[in-house]
Amino acid sequence: MTNFNITADLPMVEAIHLGKPVTIRREENPAATIRADYALTARQCPPYCIQPMQLAAGVETLGELEVLDFLRRIRQGEGKLLVVDSRTPDWYAKGTIPGAVNVAYAQNMAGQATDLPGVRKTLPELFGVKEAAGAYDFSGAYTLVIFCNGPWCGQTPNYIRTLLGLGYPASKLKWYRGGMQDWCSLGLSVI
Repeated sequence: MTNFNITADLPMVEAIHLGKPVTIRREENPAATIRADYALTARQCPPYCIQPMQLAAGVETLGELEVLDFLRRIRQGEGKLLVVDSRTPDWYAKGTIPGAVNVAYAQNMAGQATDLPGVRKTLPELFGVKEAAGAYDFSGAYTLVIFCNGPWCGQTPNYIRTLLGLGYPASKLKWYRGGMQDWCSLGLSVI
């Protein structure tokens, strides 16, 4: 019998997606291929430039196993953690990492980083940031794992740089650089 575990000792990970339990595992069909949306290798730069491994000082870059660990910790009830799909809703609807919430960065773009009302609104509503007298208190902010389409996609890097510019602590920002392209290339569950 062929073994399609995630790692030798990790067969699957349980996550919560829109309030329901979901099992994340690897594709078990040996003839499966990557989704067409992620099969392109030629992308015009700009805007689709290869992103650096280290995005900003203090922002940790994650791989798939670390993302799975965050999803597992959320499932087990650990608070103040959130996995964020920063792609537009149409891309999110095509398929996302189970357990990710869609907080699209591109829809919030209104100009400069200091002029992003959508991102500013997201801080207290979803990310646990308090606002008083025009200043942000990040002491209760969520630790965010943010991703987009892949190592060539600039949405999440721009999102993270915007959050840093607003004062979000780098230690509470994690970047899944591989995004959906790498997730799909490893045959991990998409919902």
